[in-house]
Amino acid sequence: MNQKEFLATVLPYKDKLYRVAKRLLVSSEEAEDAVQEVFLKLWKGKERIKNYKSSEAFAVTMTKNYCLDRLKSKQAGNLKIVHSNFQHSDNLQRTVEANDGVQLVFKIMETLPEKQRLVLQLRDVEQFDFNEISEMLEMNETAIRVTLSRARKAVREQLLKQYNYGIS
Repeated sequence: MNQKEFLATVLPYKDKLYRVAKRLLVSSEEAEDAVQEVFLKLWKGKERIKNYKSSEAFAVTMTKNYCLDRLKSKQAGNLKIVHSNFQHSDNLQRTVEANDGVQLVFKIMETLPEKQRLVLQLRDVEQFDFNEISEMLEMNETAIRVTLSRARKAVREQLLKQYNYGIS
């Protein structure tokens, strides 16, 4: 595989890999470094990319594993999950409300267990299919569906608690 073929195969995943890395790491710089490291590893093993059924799933799995390794390393003592703002509406008030809602959901996602957070990120944010998530996380699809359901339920309960201001 030459450089041109490699770039044509892997470059379309760059944004997705960045979003996964950004979800797991603290800063844009850390996420960019992670994607760069994953691209370097993919380049070194470029001949094996053809052997995988989904090179995209393989690249996302590599990114996830690299980010988790970074989080476990001694250098990463100060890293935690964060997320940037999304724009949803032209109306300023709606935009502010939407941003607050999205920020709240991502803040709640930070409190979820690691597996639930990853499954929720991959399914609802990145919009991967269950079989792709199954490959990436090395879980069966039933376990992914259960994990996703529990994650969504936890987020929903926290949102209701927040928007009801503690009133049952």
